[in-house]
Formats: sequence, C-alpha cells, structure tokens
Amino acid sequence: MIMRYFQPLAAFLLALILLFFPLSAQAASSSSISRSVGKGELTGKDFSNQSLIGQEFTSVNLEQTNFNNADLRNVVFSSSTLKQASLHGADFTSGIAYLSDFTGADLSDAVLTEAIMLRSRFDEADITGADFTDAVLDGVQIKKLCARATGVNSKTGMATRESLGCR
Repeated sequence: MIMRYFQPLAAFLLALILLFFPLSAQAASSSSISRSVGKGELTGKDFSNQSLIGQEFTSVNLEQTNFNNADLRNVVFSSSTLKQASLHGADFTSGIAYLSDFTGADLSDAVLTEAIMLRSRFDEADITGADFTDAVLDGVQIKKLCARATGVNSKTGMATRESLGCR
C-alpha cells in the first residue's frame, strides 16, 4: 500500500523543492572553454607530425599550412580557411570542421572517420585514399567528392568511394 503512494509523493516533493529552490542556470560561452591555438593568421605554419589533439582553430587563416601526418583527433576548425593546406596522412578522427574552406587542400590518405564537416567546402581538394567512414558532410559536398573519389586509405584499408557511400 505504501509503495502505491510513494512515487506520486516523491514527485510532489521534488516539484515543491524545485519551486522553492530553483536551480540556477549558467551559460557557457565558447570563449570560456576555448583551447584555441590561435586567431587570425597562421598561413604557411608547419604543424606536420605534431599532436594537436582537441585543439581549436576558430576564424583562422590556415592557407598553405602543413598538417601532414599530424594527430588532429577531436580538433575543431570553425570558420577557418584551409585553402591549399596539406593534411596528407593526418588523423582527423572525430574532428569538427564547420564553415571551413578546404578548397585545393591535400586530404590524401587522411583519416576523417566520424568527423563532422558540415557547411564546409572541398572544391578541388585531393581526397585520394581519404577515409570518410561515418563522417557527416553536406549532401552537395558528398556528391562533388564522389565525382572524384579514388584510392584506398593506407592505415584503415577503406576505399574512399565506399567510405563516402558513393553509388
């Protein structure tokens, strides 16, 4: 008999507690949690073979920057320009590239598994052997990438066309 009333009574008491002692809301801003490598201009910088796990590049010009064989797992590129950048062999697993421009970038043999790359551009990017398994890209970009997808990733053994879901 007691168990029958326990759940409604507990819910009522919780509602009363929250009514008289509301939880305070706290807003988080990206500036308070940022681990940004830099802002503005990093054109031509050499990050090859470096571990940059979890770093953030927000509104940064990274044109012709060298990320060859870099560990870019969980890295964030937000509103950044990576035109003609080289990410050959880089591991961008679970990374985020939002509103970023990879025009003419070298993504050959890169591992981009589970990366979220929405609203980013890949015009004329070299994707030979890149692995996009479970990556999230805009449909228009997937279609453009499939038109030139070739090769097999040397680390994962995944064919680029298959990883993009090309038909």
